[in-house]
Amino acid sequence: MLKLEKRQADSRLMSYTSPLIAIVLTLFAGAVLFSVLGHDPLHALYTFFISPLTSTYGWTELGIKVAPLLLCAMGLTLCYRAKIWNIGAEGQFIMGALGGSMAALQFLDAESSWVLVPILLAGTVSGLLWGALAAWLKTRFNANEILTTIMLNYIALNALLYAVHGPLRDPAGFNFPESAMFADAALLPLFNEDYRLNVSILFALFFTVVIWTVMARSWIGYQIQVLGEDAKAARYAGFNTNRLTWFALLVCGALAGLAGVAEVTGPIGQLIPHVSPGYGYAAIIVVFLGRMQPFGILLASMLLALTFMGGEMVQIEMSLPKSLTGLFQGMLLFFLLAADLLISYRIVFQPRTAQA
Repeated sequence: MLKLEKRQADSRLMSYTSPLIAIVLTLFAGAVLFSVLGHDPLHALYTFFISPLTSTYGWTELGIKVAPLLLCAMGLTLCYRAKIWNIGAEGQFIMGALGGSMAALQFLDAESSWVLVPILLAGTVSGLLWGALAAWLKTRFNANEILTTIMLNYIALNALLYAVHGPLRDPAGFNFPESAMFADAALLPLFNEDYRLNVSILFALFFTVVIWTVMARSWIGYQIQVLGEDAKAARYAGFNTNRLTWFALLVCGALAGLAGVAEVTGPIGQLIPHVSPGYGYAAIIVVFLGRMQPFGILLASMLLALTFMGGEMVQIEMSLPKSLTGLFQGMLLFFLLAADLLISYRIVFQPRTAQA
């Protein structure tokens, strides 16, 4: 029979190949799922993963979705390197969108693009403050950050719903729960008028380099890595663990907030109830799938962004529910966690006679 046996040391090979194993298993499970639903699995997988990228427009749409995922994921990477299990990027994203929208609505008649500066700052600070709440609860009361950040996500969502149904609802919007459209000056510049891709992708790439530099070249990055490896050793070395916790959560909140405000001042152009399709949660998968390395996270962001596009594509072409996006992301996370087990354990065959 088969059994798991603890390795003497973690397998470096498996730590890099387990994401590939997870992707292959997800594709296989997806093919089975499409077969059960009565569709040709190869055609369905082509529609889901390949068809969205067969045009220039598709690649630009991929860039739009990569930007928020990458920003949220880089902030989460900082937290997870320190073993601070922040699940709150979704709430910080929403608060960034909400704060940025409140600022944008003050400039409906603006004509200068300089108004983008206070709008982006408002969104970034809103996300940062939402991350500060989680940091305060953890450092002041030793509250479990997993629970507090999840609860803060729901509070943020309800704050968004209150805003679009109440004070931020467009008076001329026929009672729809959405704000007025922002002024053109309050929208992020596009690369090309024929596509929706805007400069938010540059923000994401810039902060990817910044976070990588902080982690690899700075003193505070070194302290965060020590804290993640062994918290007792970090305290023994005199590192201020509370200050590191604040730093990681504030940076994560700020980046998620920037992603949120970039979404409402980018492809959406107003505040709506469904401002996020789940970017904050998907970014968690991105971080682990990318092995917390910048290039890996970039590739994982592209894959997760593709699942959002694939879900929309099968909905349009095959009349399948858009919720398949969440199903594929869930399967990917499940198989990744299962494959990660092989980093510390190996599968061995043990004959029944040996058992006896």
